[in-house]
Amino acid sequence: MDSANLLENKAVVVTGGSRGIGRSIVLTLAAQGADVTFLYCSNEAAANETLAAAAGLSGTVKAKRVDVRNAENCEQAIDEIAEDAGKIDILVNSAGIIRDNILGLLTNDDIQEVLATNVVGVFNVLRPVIPYMVSKRRGKIINISSVAGEKGGRGQTNYAASKGAINALTKALAVELAPRNILVNCVAPGVIETEMTEAIRQQAGDVVKSRILLGRFGQPEDVANVVLFFASSLSDYVTGQVLHVDGGFKMS
Repeated sequence: MDSANLLENKAVVVTGGSRGIGRSIVLTLAAQGADVTFLYCSNEAAANETLAAAAGLSGTVKAKRVDVRNAENCEQAIDEIAEDAGKIDILVNSAGIIRDNILGLLTNDDIQEVLATNVVGVFNVLRPVIPYMVSKRRGKIINISSVAGEKGGRGQTNYAASKGAINALTKALAVELAPRNILVNCVAPGVIETEMTEAIRQQAGDVVKSRILLGRFGQPEDVANVVLFFASSLSDYVTGQVLHVDGGFKMS
């Protein structure tokens, strides 16, 4: 096996691919020969930066502006991608938001927007993608969760609930799709150096870092490399798993 082209000729969809962990996933998979289309919600400048960063990689990278909260838009986008590529081999559900606050101060919008993006958005993309995978009787689905889905944290009840749901969805869907040779796994990052975690790293960085066994915050590439494992043939006998990429966070 050519380790430099683990995903050659694979058609990949990545949601939330314009920034942070999602961008790193897009670039990592494209560097391994994949033809990647990433979805982004509104930040066109960030999407263009991702496209520019992908120049020269062995795979191709395209962008589509889609709000994953809108089921009709998701269905249209997936149909267009599948028609263009002739298939969808791999889906990475990376789109997600946070609206942290203690429960008593969370607004209705804080709760609804997080659940709409982090949970309903995943369903909205899964539903049109799965028939294309079923028709080929193969596929890889990788959901991006969080350690918050299993390990409690102050001010994250809405976010933790959304990521716990994704962990459960992953396991149930793995059972459902195994007879069709479609594998479903989940990557649960810890504290990764992205824009999303900037506030907590600034406010309590030393305290948080003291609870990470490896003594450092993660990099987006740490997560992307595990996604690559799940997306490639290296994981062909692995399904229904939630793999923490957190440096041993909260174990100490």
